[in-house]
Amino acid sequence: MTRANTSLPSRLFTTLLALGLVGISVPLSSGQATNAAASPKTTEQAFKNIQVLKGLPAEQLISSMQFISASLGVECDYCHVQNAFDKDDKKSKPIARKMIQMMFAINKDSFEGRREVTCNSCHRGSPHPAGIPAVAGEGMPTATEHEHASEVTPASTQSGPATADAVVEKYLAAVGGSEALQKISSRMEKGSAIMGGRPLPIEIFALAPNKRMSVTHLPEGDIITAYDGNAGWLGNPGRPARPMGKAESEAARLDADLSFAAHVRQIFPELKVAPAEKIGDHEATVVRGLREGKPPVMLYFDPQSGLLVRMVRYSDSPLGLNPTQINYADYRDAGGVQIPFRRTIARPGGSFTIQVEQTEQNVPIDPAKFAPPPAEKRSSP
Repeated sequence: MTRANTSLPSRLFTTLLALGLVGISVPLSSGQATNAAASPKTTEQAFKNIQVLKGLPAEQLISSMQFISASLGVECDYCHVQNAFDKDDKKSKPIARKMIQMMFAINKDSFEGRREVTCNSCHRGSPHPAGIPAVAGEGMPTATEHEHASEVTPASTQSGPATADAVVEKYLAAVGGSEALQKISSRMEKGSAIMGGRPLPIEIFALAPNKRMSVTHLPEGDIITAYDGNAGWLGNPGRPARPMGKAESEAARLDADLSFAAHVRQIFPELKVAPAEKIGDHEATVVRGLREGKPPVMLYFDPQSGLLVRMVRYSDSPLGLNPTQINYADYRDAGGVQIPFRRTIARPGGSFTIQVEQTEQNVPIDPAKFAPPPAEKRSSP
């Protein structure tokens, strides 16, 4: 595998890679390119020197690597040689293979194949699992560190409406109601994306019912995250656009829904109220959205306003679940509906904040804008 776009500043690149906004890819051989459209590639067909995670859809390899990175608190170059990801020069890489095999064996032999043990079970953000219990007061996160990591602590009581339907109804009313949402056919937003401590201009385009594109402008080029109504794709400076994996596309579909508040019950056939939690100093009403065969989505609502203040969702990988947390704040009226002007997206490896500075509703947007660019043609040798 080769690392994409190393011309970016290292701190910014690390943040983008952890957030899945820049890609890792490998050049295909001419034979592979010829058969690209025949069937989805497996990991060993798309990448070099795959020894353990064989037979999986190629798109699942990157999410697996992201899970390892988050579980061990390391970056790609902890195991891989930069710009030569297929090499085995670093001892940590064959060790990682053995650890993955051990994890699979434990789950097979002790848990009937269920994924109960993962890399994170032992590592908890450290490359070296602690073999000795920590003395009280040492190795335990302080309140400040805990709040910085997740800002969530269990609350003692459940407040707000008693049923999930009532919570969702209050949310829908708080944003303006179904009729007001139906009047919004498109939206354009401009603002700043703060990544790695660096503010960058960003534009967001949305077209009902389910098309969305964000364009973050860098001196090196644009970072694009888009959903065209059927699938998602990512564009990075100096690299060909790449399609999102299935889990990425499902997440992008949620973000693209201009009438999400009106569609919650359609998206999640089963909704359950969970124990209340605190976000900072304020208690939130929590609803768990369930879909068959997919990880749950946790929705956090302010019990006073009824507005959605946080969403936590998970993308599945062969090694474990990768979490994404989105905080919504600074709600303002825009064309008769309430929308969050500040959104903070966080994953284990990093976070960034989008602060919207201006928005326009019901502006003309060409649907073709959301389509991925044509695939680059490869010349014959």
